Amino acid sequence: MIKQVVAGIDFSDASRQVIERARAWAERLDVPLLVIHVVHFGQPMLEEAYRVFFNPQWTKELEAGAQAELATWIKGIPGVEGRVAFGSPAEELVAACNQESLLVIGQVGHSALEHLLVGSTAARVVRHAPCDVLVVRKSPTEAIKEVHRDSGFASCR
Repeated sequence: MIKQVVAGIDFSDASRQVIERARAWAERLDVPLLVIHVVHFGQPMLEEAYRVFFNPQWTKELEAGAQAELATWIKGIPGVEGRVAFGSPAEELVAACNQESLLVIGQVGHSALEHLLVGSTAARVVRHAPCDVLVVRKSPTEAIKEVHRDSGFASCR
């Protein structure tokens, strides 16, 4: 039985669809909704970069900015909890769930090279989540535009 809906967002256009689907499921099931944005620095990093990125004051400012942005995304949704986390998006989203969660994420399109280099957060989440995962796909129109862009054809409108 689902007792919580968790939505992972990255502030992309696809995140709006993720929030709407997650909200609909939370309302339908009458369970709490948790929306998480994960700040990810990427890896590997040089030692000098760690000193800059993990400066306590800079990290507090980054978190405050992400919290403010998240608040605008979830404004008007009754009973929603917003959370900002730091780390690997897949790991943080999986950690926020249990067997009684429904995790809603978006599939952000990467080129074949990007997918090879950075992988897919959605694929990692689906592999490791302790719960059911709803992957919100792009609209067919957006998917067609991406195929044309990646193949070198002119984009369609």
